[in-house]
Order: sequence, then C-alpha cells, then structure tokens
Amino acid sequence: MRTANVRTIVVWTLVALAGATGWTVLALSRGEEVSAAWMVAAALGSYAIAYRFYARFIAHKVLRVDKRRATPAERLDNGIDFHPTDRRVLLGHHFAAIAGAGPLVGPVLAAQMGYLPGTIWIIAGVVFAGAVQDMVVLFFSTRRDGRSLGQMAREEIGPLGGAAALIAAFVIMIILLGVLALVIVNALAQSPWGTFSIGMTVPIALLMGFYLRVLRPGRVVEVSVIGVALLLLALVAGRWVAESSWADTFTLAPSTLVVWLVAYGFIASILPVWTLLAPRDYLSTFMKIGTIVLLALGVVITLPALRMDAVTDFASRGDGPVFAGSLFPFVFITIACGALSGFHALISSGTTPKMIQKETQVRMIGYGSMLMESSVAVMALIAASIIDPGLYFAMNAPAGVIGTTVESASQVVTGWGYSITPAELAQAARSVEEASLLSRTGGAPTLAVGVSEIFSQVTGGGMKAFWYHFAIMFEALFILTALDAGTRVGRFMLQDTLGNVHRRFRNVSWKPGLVLTSALVCGLWGYFLWVGVHEPLGGINQLFPVFGIANQLLAAVALAVCTTLLVKSGRLKWAWVTGVPLAWDATVTLTASWQKVFSGDPKVGFFRQREVFQDAIDRGEILPPAKTMDDMRTVVVNSTVDGVLTALLALLIVVVIADALRICVRHVRRPALSALKEAPYVESRIVAPAGLFPTQEEKEEARGAVGARTDG
Repeated sequence: MRTANVRTIVVWTLVALAGATGWTVLALSRGEEVSAAWMVAAALGSYAIAYRFYARFIAHKVLRVDKRRATPAERLDNGIDFHPTDRRVLLGHHFAAIAGAGPLVGPVLAAQMGYLPGTIWIIAGVVFAGAVQDMVVLFFSTRRDGRSLGQMAREEIGPLGGAAALIAAFVIMIILLGVLALVIVNALAQSPWGTFSIGMTVPIALLMGFYLRVLRPGRVVEVSVIGVALLLLALVAGRWVAESSWADTFTLAPSTLVVWLVAYGFIASILPVWTLLAPRDYLSTFMKIGTIVLLALGVVITLPALRMDAVTDFASRGDGPVFAGSLFPFVFITIACGALSGFHALISSGTTPKMIQKETQVRMIGYGSMLMESSVAVMALIAASIIDPGLYFAMNAPAGVIGTTVESASQVVTGWGYSITPAELAQAARSVEEASLLSRTGGAPTLAVGVSEIFSQVTGGGMKAFWYHFAIMFEALFILTALDAGTRVGRFMLQDTLGNVHRRFRNVSWKPGLVLTSALVCGLWGYFLWVGVHEPLGGINQLFPVFGIANQLLAAVALAVCTTLLVKSGRLKWAWVTGVPLAWDATVTLTASWQKVFSGDPKVGFFRQREVFQDAIDRGEILPPAKTMDDMRTVVVNSTVDGVLTALLALLIVVVIADALRICVRHVRRPALSALKEAPYVESRIVAPAGLFPTQEEKEEARGAVGARTDG
C-alpha cells in the first residue's frame, strides 16, 4: 500500500482547513456582512476532499474498476453511437450533457429560502448522492453494453419493477426535456443577440466534428483553439447583429422558438455523435468551465457580500412568491440537478457508456463531472444572493403577482420586506440594455444579472450589458447541450422499450427505428414546451415543481438499480454507498409528491388549484393572473395533467423501490437465484489514462504500447 509523503499530507490538510473555515463562517454568521468568497472556499475544499478520497474509494474498493476490460465503445465500435472517444472530449461531452437548466435555475429559485439551506444541500448532496449516482450508473451501464437505466432495471430487478422503471424513466425524461427547453425559450425570446450567438454554435460544431474526423484526426488541441475562437467571434458578432438591420430576423417570439428547438432536437438526435453532439458539447464545455472558473476568481477578487438573508421568512412560512411550499421538502426538490439529478443517470446510461474508452475513467467522467456541475450551482446561488433582494424577487415573481409596471412591482416587493424603488428597477433594466427585468422567471436572467455585477466590477464597472448577454449565451449553451443529448438518450430509452416488442428496435443504429423514435420523443417534449410557453400561471412557476419531483424520483430509480446491482454482484457490505442516498431521496421526494397532490393550499396542491379555478369557471368568474376564460380552462387542464403525472410517477417509483428491495432480500437469502446480465469479458487493446493528466506509470504503459505496435 502506498504511503503519503509529508508534502501530500500538508497540501490536503490545508485544503481541508480552507473548506472547514468556509463552512464555519457561513454557519456562524448572524446579521453581519458575509463575503461570497467563503461559499467558494467551502465548496472547493469539500469537492477536492471528496474527489481525492471518497470517489477513489468507491472506484477501487466498491466498484473494482478494471482497466484491462474492454468497454462497449471498443467492442461494438460502429462510428454512429458506439465510438471510443478521447477522455478529454468525453469529459466535455458528458459535463455539457448533464449540466442543463437544473444547476442554473434551481439554486436561483431556492435563494428565496436564503443562501444557507441551498449551500448545505448543494455541496453535501453532490458529495454523498449526486456524484455517487452518476459514477455508479456509468460503471454498471458500461458493464452492460451501454444499456439504458430502464432496461437495466428490467433485466436486473424483474418484469414488474423493470416495467415501472421503464415507464417512469421515459415519462420523466420527457418532462425534463420540456422544462429544459422552456428555460431556453425564456432566455432567448425577443433577444436577437442571444439567438444569433447560440444559433452559430451549430455550424461551428459541425465544422469541428468534420475537422477532427476527416481533416485532422486526433488533433484535439487544434480543433479546440479553432472552436473557442469561433465561439468568441459569434458572441461579439451577436451584438453587431442586434444593432443591425438583421435584428428583426433573429428576434423570435416564444412560439417560433418552440418550433426551432423541436427541429434542432430531432436533427441532433439522428446525426452520428461525432458530427454534432460530441464536438458541440465539447465546445460549449470550454465556455462553461471557463466562465465558472472566471466567476469564482471574480468572487475572490471583488469579494461581493451576500445580500440575501441566510434564511428568509419564506423558509418557515411556505408562501414564497417564487415557489410555494416549506423548506422541507421543497428546497431539495427545487435545487434538483445541482446536488442530485436523475437526468444524469440517463446520460450515464445513454451516450457516455457507449463512448468511454476505459472503466478506470468512470471516476473522472462520472464523479468529476458532477462536482463540476455542483460548482455551477454554487455560482448560481452566489449570483442570486449578491444582487439586491428586491430586484431578485421582482425578477422571479410572476406578473400575475407583482403586475407589469415598475410601480406595481416596487409596491408588492416592498410589502414583502424587500425595499426597491421604481427608479431602481428601471435602472437595473437599462444597465443591461433590456426593456424590462420584471417577471423574468426561469432563473437564467437572474443569474445573468449576478454574473454581470461581478464581471463588471472586475473590468472597472463597465460592460455590464455585454456581460449580461454573455451570461445569457453561457446559460443557453448549458441547457441546449443537455437538450440535444437528452433527446438522444430519450430515443435510446424508447428503442430499448420497443425492442421488447420488436427486436429490430434493439439495434439503436437501425435507421427506421432511429428516425421514428426521435420524432416521437421530440413531439412529446415539444408538447410540454408548448404548454409551458402558454401557461397563464407562468410556465416555470407551474412546471418547475413537476420537473424537480420527476427528476428526484428518477434519481430514486437510479439509486435503487445501483443498490440492487451492488448486492447482486457480491458487494453487499458496500450497498450503503447508494442505499443511504436512496433512503433520503425517497423520503424527500415522496413527501413533496404527496403535498403537490393532496395539499389543500391551492398554491401547493395541483388538484386543489384545479378545483378553485373550475369553481370560478362555473361561476363565470376570471381569477388572476388569468385574463380570459380560455386562460382559466388552460389552468384547469394543466393542473389536472400535472397532478395526475405527479401521482402516477410517485406510484411507479414506490413499485420500483419495493421490487428492488424484494430482489435484494431474495439474493441475501438465496444467492443462487440471482443472475447478472453483464457483457462477457474481453481483453482491452486500448491504452488510455484514467484521469485528465496521465501518471508516470500510464505514460510508460503508453510508450510500451506504441513500441509493441512498431515491432509488430
């Protein structure tokens, strides 16, 4: 066993002390000004310790990763869905695919409760639950030819639990994609700058894919430089377009953006991964990681104060204007992806296991990517917490609550105890060259304002509008890359399910099935997107609780499958690694589901909300924020659909967990009855490092492989 040297001990002791100091300041501060830098210290210290020790323990002790075993990318390489991909490119793809709206929107909305509850859950949740889930699912899917989560549940748990998991996972995926797309629409609607810049990322990615595949294979650094340069040019050109005669062409209404997004999702789903998906996600990762690193540095340089309360009154009252419900369970549901995300399990059992070169890379790609996403969530929470709380609530409360004028918004927000004048609201919009910032729900505009505050201070107080639109592009890239990868994974899931009926669908590269299932997936999430765009109560305010609950219920499915596989594969003593997060997630999410279905508060309970609006329709009365009787009927239909879906999903997840528990108990009692569905062992011929930077041993192994090929 390797012993640590003195230098290593000193370094990790300092890292631990930095993180502990950050936590101490955040926890003990009461009333005095607290710098956001302490939140950064707490997060980075915790992430470093978790990756170095806990993730390493899980990879080598619990999962027992094997670098000698060929992955499905190597064994089944077909250049379409299965393709061994450089770990750096795959890290970028995986991070871009999982880092969608959740880590941006959830923490911003959760800031309503104060910065402290969200910080605790984002960091603790990712270390012990979210990153663990992503890595373990990726490992087990890699061992099963890249099987989807639902298909693994069907094969390893049984027909009943597997069928429930397949249905739940697919329905949840559709809801998640619809809400992800809704955030993009809210960010890009009526914004020619953002629309042009985001649109240009598609041809840039196609060029990168062609360059790396045909013109200069393997030249990752070259294509990275070209891609980043073109991306920055697209961002700068976006402002020129917004100020030119082309502005009207790129100023799109929400309904028009719905059509474009559905079309994009379909095309991205059917093209080979190397043409658009992988290079685009890799390209956007530079911007994502670069922005987050620069944002963290900006926080350290400018030391902005956290202006939001550590814990607000809304946390105990449960009547917040951003979302209704008490701190438990809704702050955990709202934060969602930044700490634990079932959506990630679909990526970890979708595109990524079909592209990973070595089992030993699951730690970096699975656990490491999720830590990176959690850092995004922390930065989003910081951005929401450093701006004026009055502006925060004016931006995130729906128009039906605060009105449509700065005067009405100022009056309502001041009544909540957060004073802001109409002049200050108007000036905030002018400073970022927007007509208005009122009711810009969805989290993206709030995060953009916070980012512009920090970056403009670093650059001497100017360029606030540029940084605001830079942040909008940054967020839209985040979400769009999750949308295209998610659509592809949804296609895989539907193909796996239909493959149980018609065997040809099991070949995920079979073109008729590929086109049909892609069209179905895009049409289904397109419906939720259309509904969200036209929702009178506000699409984000109404759909995000469903998004959060669905996402966390899917995480419960993933953790149940992982726990079952740990038990069945002879790792019973390590089953707590996923079993404990499963118990917590199930408790929180089923509590939230119960409240959303059965609560008598119309702001919380979907069916009570439906009843209130239906009674008003019967009386011929129009309730705000609805403006017409058609709006009233829309609320009734949407509330009914949301309530039924929430109840159905909760029931399906209970079935999955119960069946998984039955299988685990049966295995402990009679192990001979259990059978694993792992792919047969094949010796790997690929030599590749486990981490971002190769160790000395890996360098020598690579040189030996090159020498062996030369001799041959």
